[in-house]
Amino acid sequence: MDRRSFNSRVAAAALGAATLGHAGRRVGAAEAEPHTVEKRSGHRASNPICVSTYSYWRYRADQRLGIGECIDLAAASGFDAVEVLHRQMDAEDNATLQALKRRAFHAGMPLVSLSTHQDFLRPDPAERKQQVENTKHYIELANAMGMPIIRVSTGRWNTSENFNALMANRGIEPPIEGYNDEDGFGWVRESLEELLPVAEKNGVTLGVENHWGLARTAEGLNRIVKDFDDTPWVQVLVDTGNFLEDPYDQIAAVAPRVCFVQAKTYYGGGTWYTLNLDYDRIAKILHDVDYRGYISLEFEGQADAEVAIPQSLALLRNAFRYDV
Repeated sequence: MDRRSFNSRVAAAALGAATLGHAGRRVGAAEAEPHTVEKRSGHRASNPICVSTYSYWRYRADQRLGIGECIDLAAASGFDAVEVLHRQMDAEDNATLQALKRRAFHAGMPLVSLSTHQDFLRPDPAERKQQVENTKHYIELANAMGMPIIRVSTGRWNTSENFNALMANRGIEPPIEGYNDEDGFGWVRESLEELLPVAEKNGVTLGVENHWGLARTAEGLNRIVKDFDDTPWVQVLVDTGNFLEDPYDQIAAVAPRVCFVQAKTYYGGGTWYTLNLDYDRIAKILHDVDYRGYISLEFEGQADAEVAIPQSLALLRNAFRYDV
């Protein structure tokens, strides 16, 4: 497909999403209201809306798109920035990193976050040390691409048969025999303490996410970041789709420490579950604590991504608009 045809298809998809009509702003609804906010002089209309490259994994059935292609799609669709899923990167040499940064710059698309994976819930100190070293590398990658934050997870006990079994049990799994959650919280704290000087040196915030494990609940997530109240370099990265019980109460509980938001949508139904999230309500929770940062779309539905991603953008634009 040539560039003109590609841009025409994206524009048509966005127009189709914008003309579907309004059926409420819940993710479970089939339609979303178009972005009709009138910008005021001196005021941004809404939180900046970016998109995770994870959203484009199912964009074409026959291939996984590269990061560069995702940047182009994000720009054509009207997003404000891009979050990169580290597992989608096919190369990490400096020439590749700088080429991606340059490509994003010329598309007017800042690269704002690197979504990474860790597993600190390992009894073997050598294995935990390797996870820390991996994360130091991720911090340096983020810095090289101009990203001010990385997503950090605690990891999990891995006592479930597989990820499908974990999801069937709503993200809950028992500790490894002979250990308990108290051991795990200590390992996570020690790991973050070792990462902190590297994060500060590189100017990269560690955004601890509610990505299963010990941070599955707001209580666990707040316990982790509370140990770092004296530093701005460890904060909360909230995923709206990972609090499976009482999501609004849990988002409100972590909201004062939130520095980045991943917003799930499920048009066409989710793979493991579907949450009917009220984004007007979530936006109010975050705006009440004066959160003005990025909202990053993670599209996880089965609908045609060429339509559902622009539709999700319209949903988030409207929900996260500013009233003042």
